Amino acid sequence: MQSNNFQKIDSKKEVKIMLSKKAWTMKKLAEKLTEVSGKYYSPQNLNYRLTQNKLKLYEMGYICQVLDFKLAFIEN
Repeated sequence: MQSNNFQKIDSKKEVKIMLSKKAWTMKKLAEKLTEVSGKYYSPQNLNYRLTQNKLKLYEMGYICQVLDFKLAFIEN
């Protein structure tokens, strides 16, 4: 049996780190995501989706865009 060396990405932890670096709240992030995406995001719903790992990749892209971070896939 093969062993995978994949690390599970904790999106909530990563977003919390980005928010703390920018001194933003989840409320401010939800407001900006709503502006950028055209889809309504409440702070509670966003927090739930992050906790349950139900965030879609394009949504993480919006979060990175709003917080001025880069989302990258780098080949080993």
